[in-house]
Amino acid sequence: MNNPQTDAHRNLVTIDDLTSEELETVLDDAAARKATAPAERAQPLAGQTMAMLFEKPSTRTRVSFETGMTQLGGHAIFLGPEDIHLGHGEPICDTARALSGYVDFIIARVFDHGDVVDLAKYAGVPVVNALTDDAHPCQTLADLLTIREQFGDLDVSVAWVGDGNNVCQSFALGAAMTELDLTVATPEGYEIDDSVRERATSVGTAPTETNDPEAAVADADLVYTDVWVSMGQGDERDQRLDDFAGFQVTPSLVGDRPVMHCLPAHRGEEITDETLESENALVWQQAENRLHAQNGLLTWLAE
Repeated sequence: MNNPQTDAHRNLVTIDDLTSEELETVLDDAAARKATAPAERAQPLAGQTMAMLFEKPSTRTRVSFETGMTQLGGHAIFLGPEDIHLGHGEPICDTARALSGYVDFIIARVFDHGDVVDLAKYAGVPVVNALTDDAHPCQTLADLLTIREQFGDLDVSVAWVGDGNNVCQSFALGAAMTELDLTVATPEGYEIDDSVRERATSVGTAPTETNDPEAAVADADLVYTDVWVSMGQGDERDQRLDDFAGFQVTPSLVGDRPVMHCLPAHRGEEITDETLESENALVWQQAENRLHAQNGLLTWLAE
């Protein structure tokens, strides 16, 4: 096997691949682009191409990245499960090096986090994690942009209620990097990974953790949740629904606090329809901000 690529370039495999200062730069650029009329937005990626490797389907991720690349002046090529052979028929190192000869960016939405790590190791162009089972850094960028818009800054207390999953783990790191006050409420056995807790401590402060949703939201400015049964966990569904009893985000739990959800939502499970459709819900603003946050990220990666 040949050695990994040595060309200097930036990647975003996990949110803490950014420094706190770089994270702020990406958010500032995203906010500035969003505030600029579409016809007046710069196109810094004119003539550039992005390969989008998808093992997992997604509405928001695909549309936001394809639309964003067009807005930035470039072109996106979607490669679904039938088009790619990540580790199946061709080593990931070969896929990474071949694609690097064609495109300027590689976006990967896959199951195994190690696949994105290997893509970044061997690719000669920036690689972006568009979701793995361990992390969702692009969602965290959109989340932080949304909170900043809502409150004016990130001096905010957030309660996460639900599963300590990939979205939660990336958000915990982003919160530590920006000094956002985070409390994570999960059932026993669904906490964030020890490694994520340690990394959060290394870049800031690890979240407060509890098994009591009521205690988590007591002093919170905002409540955030996600699905209890993620893609690929269908065989755990019945057990998970039992384990998460009492963790549903409802109007009585939320009160008058804003609510976030990364979508898609399983209405009637982790969040009620009434909560999702309430004036407190920031989910549609949050979803739109995937576009703007990723545009800020791609612009930064290209510099």
